Amino acid sequence: MSPVPSSYSRKNPFPARLTKKRLLTEGAVDKETVHVEVSLAGSGLAYEAGDSLGVFPSNGPTEVEAVLVATGLSGEEKITLPDSGDISLREFLSRHVTLREPSRQLLAAILDKDPSASELSELVDPEARSIMEDWIDGREVIDILLEYPQVKFTAPELAGLLRKLQPRLYSIASSPKQYPEEVHLTVAVVRYESHGRKRQGVATTYLADRASDTTSPVFIHSAKHFRPPEDLAVPLIMVGPGTGVAPFRAFLQDRAAAGAIGPAWLFFGERNRATGFFYEEEFARWLESGVLQRLETAFSRDQSQKIYVQDRMLENAAEIWQWLEKGAYFYVCGDAKHMAKDVDHALHRIVEQAGGKSKEEADAYIDEMKKTKRYRKDVY
Repeated sequence: MSPVPSSYSRKNPFPARLTKKRLLTEGAVDKETVHVEVSLAGSGLAYEAGDSLGVFPSNGPTEVEAVLVATGLSGEEKITLPDSGDISLREFLSRHVTLREPSRQLLAAILDKDPSASELSELVDPEARSIMEDWIDGREVIDILLEYPQVKFTAPELAGLLRKLQPRLYSIASSPKQYPEEVHLTVAVVRYESHGRKRQGVATTYLADRASDTTSPVFIHSAKHFRPPEDLAVPLIMVGPGTGVAPFRAFLQDRAAAGAIGPAWLFFGERNRATGFFYEEEFARWLESGVLQRLETAFSRDQSQKIYVQDRMLENAAEIWQWLEKGAYFYVCGDAKHMAKDVDHALHRIVEQAGGKSKEEADAYIDEMKKTKRYRKDVY
């Protein structure tokens, strides 16, 4: 008999509880990554290795208060929601809208109320998207409100000018075969400064600092394109530096529970070994038991010349080529902007050089891997 699908979804998230939190970067001064465990007990939600957890965060109370002070509003004003009636402006600012990216509508409303703010004219032009994006980069709603203190909004006006707060997706770092009613996450906490103010990531600080005091609305985001191989005998190569290692921890738990016999090879990287070797003891146990055959690490700042996962790949080019020729699946998870591109470039070089192929032949080889779903990415 098939399990009954859960009634919880993105449109109806489950109020989950964060049950455990552990700092993975103990001793680091410029890096904060936490291991988070979230209970799904009673939800009926099911997941598979490779899936993500969607989290609806809330804004920090300090940031909400700053917006209220800047607008001269108390926070007790009522905002009417289409589906659930009236809530306070404070709750609306906390849970329903982002205080990060200011909207073009907010700038246009300021210009409408104060035509002397003529510098905004070009920014609100829909044709000037790139100019708007450059100007808005690093700015938040509070910056705009403080820059134009003479402009005042009513609570409903302000509410209508803010963007909806969107959920964040985090790769699940656990296998349902080992943890059927909970999910683990590996979260890099974002804190920084821009335009003279301290900033923080909405969802990452929510999980690290605030989520343990209340329930967190969550849902499962299925990632059918990023499952571990169904054939437990095929080899797999996983490249996951930083928090990109999360789904591969899930893969290895999954394979351990399923009795996989195919060899597994993990490439992991971080800044420093002493403060950034996430899950080191678990990887050591999997190496000892044979669940993991090889582990290559790249700690970029432990030596004068920076070393990254793509460098370790090139150092092991001949062996990677042998694995690929034996049908290995190749997985990449993590930063899309730089890392994934560098890894892809390294993979092409390996096929070209270790495989003795021309550039065109190497491109065709990797295109075939993609078509047969042996090359899989989960990048962000």
